[in-house]
Amino acid sequence: MNIKVCGITQFKQLQQLEALNIDYAGLIFYKESPRYMGDKLIGKEVKNADFDLKKVGVFVNPSYSDLLDAIDEYGLDIVQLHGNETPEMCEELSAEVEVIKAFRLGENGTADIDKLVEPYDAVCDYYLFDTAGLKESFGGTGKQFNWSILNSAKIEKPFFLSGGIGPDDAAKVKAFKHPDFFAIDVNSKFETEPGVKDMAMLLKFLQAFK
Repeated sequence: MNIKVCGITQFKQLQQLEALNIDYAGLIFYKESPRYMGDKLIGKEVKNADFDLKKVGVFVNPSYSDLLDAIDEYGLDIVQLHGNETPEMCEELSAEVEVIKAFRLGENGTADIDKLVEPYDAVCDYYLFDTAGLKESFGGTGKQFNWSILNSAKIEKPFFLSGGIGPDDAAKVKAFKHPDFFAIDVNSKFETEPGVKDMAMLLKFLQAFK
C-alpha cells in the first residue's frame, strides 16, 4: 500500500515521514489552504535533502510559470493539480515532472467517472479522487465520498484515494478493491493542528496494515 501524507509544513516532519518509509509527502502551495506551507519550508533545504520519499507540490489553478518556479525551488518530484487545470497544461507539465490530476466527487457521486477523466488519459501519470465540498473548497473537507462509486469505473490509470481517511480506516482501505487502486492520501485526520501531523497516530495506522 502506497501512502501519501499531505499538508506538511515542517522540515522536521518531512524527515519523520522519511523515517517511517512514507512514499509521498504533499506540500500545499495553495495560499487559501490552512496547510499552506508558505515561508514555513525553505526551498533549498527541501530540494537538497536526500529523501527516498517523493515530494508532491499541490496546486489549485496555478500559472505555468509558478509551477516551474516551485519545481525548481523545492526540487518537486510530482505536481498535483487540484483545480480546473486543462489537459493542455497537464501535457505541457508532464515534460517536466510526473503529474497527478485530482477530481472532486460528491459524497454519493453520480458523475460518470470514466467520462470525467477521459480528457486527461494521455497527459497525466496518476489520478486522485477526493471529496467535493463547498463550491470554493478544493479538497480538505475531512469527509469521505462513497468509494463504491469507483467500482464500476474502468479508470485504467493508477489512482490515489483521498478525502477524510482516518486512523480507524485501515480495515476499510484494505477491503477496497480496484485494479488501478494505487495509494491512499491522508491529511487532516492525522493532525494535532492544521499542517502538523501526529506521527504516533500515523505509525499506529501503518502498523495496522502489517
